[in-house]
Amino acid sequence: MLELRYASNGALVEDQSSKDILARGHFGSSDGKRLRLRIEEALYLMDVRNAECRNAESKVSFNRMATRSWKSKKFMARYFTYKDWRDRGLVAKYPDAGHKEPNKTPVKGYPASGLKLGGYTLKGTFFKTDLITIVEDGEDAKRIYETLWFGQYGSYKAAERGQLNKLDVYESAFLSEKGVLELSNVSRKELVGYAVARRKEFPRLYEVYKDWREKGFVIKTGFKFGTHFRVYFPGAVPIRDGNKEWIHSKHVIHVFPKESRLLISEWARAIRVAHSVRKTFILAVPGSTSGRKVKIDFILFHRKGGEAEDPEKDAPRYAMLSLSEEEYIGGRELAMAIREAKERKMELILAIADRETSVTYYKVRQIKLPGSEEEYYEIDWFQP
Repeated sequence: MLELRYASNGALVEDQSSKDILARGHFGSSDGKRLRLRIEEALYLMDVRNAECRNAESKVSFNRMATRSWKSKKFMARYFTYKDWRDRGLVAKYPDAGHKEPNKTPVKGYPASGLKLGGYTLKGTFFKTDLITIVEDGEDAKRIYETLWFGQYGSYKAAERGQLNKLDVYESAFLSEKGVLELSNVSRKELVGYAVARRKEFPRLYEVYKDWREKGFVIKTGFKFGTHFRVYFPGAVPIRDGNKEWIHSKHVIHVFPKESRLLISEWARAIRVAHSVRKTFILAVPGSTSGRKVKIDFILFHRKGGEAEDPEKDAPRYAMLSLSEEEYIGGRELAMAIREAKERKMELILAIADRETSVTYYKVRQIKLPGSEEEYYEIDWFQP
């Protein structure tokens, strides 16, 4: 039986046999004579490995050990995410533990091209309740739809059924800003005011829309997929040339401003919907990057060639942020955690413990959008 001695911040291991066993499993840190275990490590060994922890007078129970930290933020989420990773035969260490430094943080490159709007002239009427602009005459109304996919000409997936082009509020604001669209009944400033009155975060959403549109991407509503936008890569048009098949988007964007907060369960639901329809979920995190540093909970070793990585030989690949289903996360908090992982040259893993203590993992990978200063990340479901 593994023998632990109760200590103020975890447990100590002094028995040589126990020290040898735990050292082989990469638990704790040695000070020469003793092995020091942090509280999650000690609890895991008591919970799963039947370790016995004692103080000078008596045996120490799991709850007695854990109670010292019961008021700590997300303490049980930390424990259950640590436990789940360890149960998979993988090693999780603490951020301040010594380890081999990774070479670099993986970055996903996206293609971009310029957007040429010269030669188009549109005149339309804005309907403030619907946040839609109707353009009813002029060849450019149809041409800008067919060549650059602005608006919806005719009917959805049936452009021949009608003679109107309907521009949503983002398209209206963008084209009027670029001098392509003239509004008959409101100024652009008034249009934006109506949009903000309906949705206070409109400026952040528009900031993201404009960033992608200027780089040649086609950005349309993501309503059907539970996100703000769906994305088509540069060159996409409403009807595929030749076989006339409808083009399906492969990416969606959800905008999570740094000043906003969202319940983890709602946030995870949007990712799951995107994945259920086989779309890559992109998280946009606009806004100021100032704020206090967010601590990573654990650094993670994974698998290489089917074998678990060895902390003595391998560099950690991931940094874990532990969360619970009932927790709120802020955009700034998430952005700072991503930055912390990036500085460590690791990818961020979001580990979410639900009410049954089952853990779901999401991998966060940075996107490089050429010429953009905004922060974008692909978030994929991850199976360790």
